[in-house]
Amino acid sequence: MKRLPEHLQGIGMTSQRTRDRLVQRLQEEGIHNLQVLDVMRHTPRHIFVDEALASRAYEDTALPIGHGQTISQPYVVARMTAALLESGPLDRVLEVGTGSGYQAAIIAPLAGEVYSVERIRPLLEQARRRLAELQLRNVRLKHSDGSWGWPEFAPYDAIIATAAPEQVPEALLQQLAPGGRLVMPVGPQGVQELVLLTRTAEGIERQVLDRVSFVPMLGGTR
Repeated sequence: MKRLPEHLQGIGMTSQRTRDRLVQRLQEEGIHNLQVLDVMRHTPRHIFVDEALASRAYEDTALPIGHGQTISQPYVVARMTAALLESGPLDRVLEVGTGSGYQAAIIAPLAGEVYSVERIRPLLEQARRRLAELQLRNVRLKHSDGSWGWPEFAPYDAIIATAAPEQVPEALLQQLAPGGRLVMPVGPQGVQELVLLTRTAEGIERQVLDRVSFVPMLGGTR
């Protein structure tokens, strides 16, 4: 990947050395996809959180981003991204829940086009500025209820969700291309599972990847 502009590289607890240590931890925790690790090594997570939390940006933990939302734990971001890449290169990806923009920033260098939907407008506008600062020009953003997906650009060969519905929205399954993969947390808080759904000729295959804790997927916009 190209070198980060100097003003985004960070110093001290936000430096490249700190990102390198995060990637080493991810490898020790079982993330082995070299493409994913390389993108995470070169993506400045500290610009996706409030300045007061920047020194904690490379801890392997979720952090608050306002509006009752969080930036996901780096391990979970890496695990979900790697799960989508297992089927090969990603041409068209739908993200449900832009949030801070960090997950989109990780997927964008690994995909042809990324379409990301966010229901909270201030988060969307903030993410738009951050992605522009990183010169990620293959990400389109939309202010909308994520459970509807983005039918205009379907079908998608990968769909990723960063909030947990109690059941997988039917609209998202309908927007999944043949052979496509959908990874998302599912279930009520406290008993959520990270699931991988694959559309096959026989129907939808379901695989549980992990136990997780995400904010719930809510309807409507604000």
